[in-house]
Amino acid sequence: MERHPAAGRLPAYPRTVVITGASAGVGRACAEAFAARGDRLALIARGRAGLDAAVQAAELAGATAAVGIEADTADPAAVEAAAERAEALLGPIDVWVNDAFASVFAPFELISAEEFRRVTEVCYLGYVNGTRAALERMLPRDHGVVVQVGSAIAYRGIPLQSAYSGAKHAIQGWHEALRCELLASGTRVRTTMVQLPAVNTPQFDWVRSRLSREAQPVPPIYQPEVAARAVLFAADHPRRREYWVGASTVATLIANALVPGLLDRYLARTGFDSQQTDRPRDPAAPDNLFEPVDARHDHGAHGRFDARSHGTSTQLRLSQGLTALAEGARKAARRVATGTRHELTRSE
Repeated sequence: MERHPAAGRLPAYPRTVVITGASAGVGRACAEAFAARGDRLALIARGRAGLDAAVQAAELAGATAAVGIEADTADPAAVEAAAERAEALLGPIDVWVNDAFASVFAPFELISAEEFRRVTEVCYLGYVNGTRAALERMLPRDHGVVVQVGSAIAYRGIPLQSAYSGAKHAIQGWHEALRCELLASGTRVRTTMVQLPAVNTPQFDWVRSRLSREAQPVPPIYQPEVAARAVLFAADHPRRREYWVGASTVATLIANALVPGLLDRYLARTGFDSQQTDRPRDPAAPDNLFEPVDARHDHGAHGRFDARSHGTSTQLRLSQGLTALAEGARKAARRVATGTRHELTRSE
């Protein structure tokens, strides 16, 4: 087996990081977060203008190198070609972040079969395609991390987002199976998942919708930089199987585990209004389900909910602190065990 020089451990910065869905929203914020520590970035998305702006922002943030690669993650051949190009330009991939997104806001009966398939192909199979391309390169080297950007919706489906809820649930089940297989194989390649709360991204301006009013994230809303910090931390600490971001995510997942029927009834009463503003939706507004809306214009990381969004998460900081403490304790225990073995060997 060809081993990476670090023998499974992440190397010193810079690292080569691939991010899908990188032209806007959480993916864009992730690009800037990894860039700030000098990583080499391969940014994958469909919109050329958004990609060019993301590359420029990454370079300004401090990336050692950044390249934008146009690809639809629903196309496995395109993802494989993007991975090949990323390594040719930047070197062996250390971290792969799956974040590409598409959705339809509508009651299930108003979503066509073609639309449902498209959401599934982007939000679920896009992650499968990205992970396959990453593992084909990481496993022979016994090195690398794959981060799946998930959502509280991976555990708790919500009305008006049946296609997206189904895709996120699928990612959760597939990721659990994959993680077990990697652990059983003994590889040092790791995969982890980050479950996000509602985030202030441009998706609510370009998501396909059949609602009467404009779509919005369910409050409380967090800025994309909060999500990006969680993804960055997960990439650096991939032994943990998943991370929950935001107190609302924790509360939702606990409630769903304890009283799912009660949560069904609560969402039936509140889930429709909480996902819509008071403003009527423009029926002529473009959407990005089949074609990118950032092909000519950059939309950045933030949506239109800055005034209502939180820039920090106390829950995330506590979670990161506990993870760091646990990893420190494991390292200390290993050092003690190693020292004890050495003492026993000398005494013999």
